[in-house]
Amino acid sequence: MSMQWPLWEVFIRTKNGLSHRHVGSVHAADPDMAIRHARDTYTRRMEGVSLWVVPSAQITASDPAQSGPLFEPAADKVYRHPTFYTVPDHIKHI
Repeated sequence: MSMQWPLWEVFIRTKNGLSHRHVGSVHAADPDMAIRHARDTYTRRMEGVSLWVVPSAQITASDPAQSGPLFEPAADKVYRHPTFYTVPDHIKHI
């Protein structure tokens, strides 16, 4: 009987971006091995400056089928949406 290593989700921050993005998964016995496998699999062309690996079993996600009930309460909080005032032209990023 063979034992399968846990699955790790891989996130990379590229040279031209500030956010990490999900790029795929690797199997590894521990975090150090997961980083090495992620590097070898997803950064062959020097496209990354930072790697995150997260055990897949530790990720909790919302159910897309329940997106209505989950996100609808935010619609009644207009103060969260800057739609009721004008942003001055000299302000580039909010």
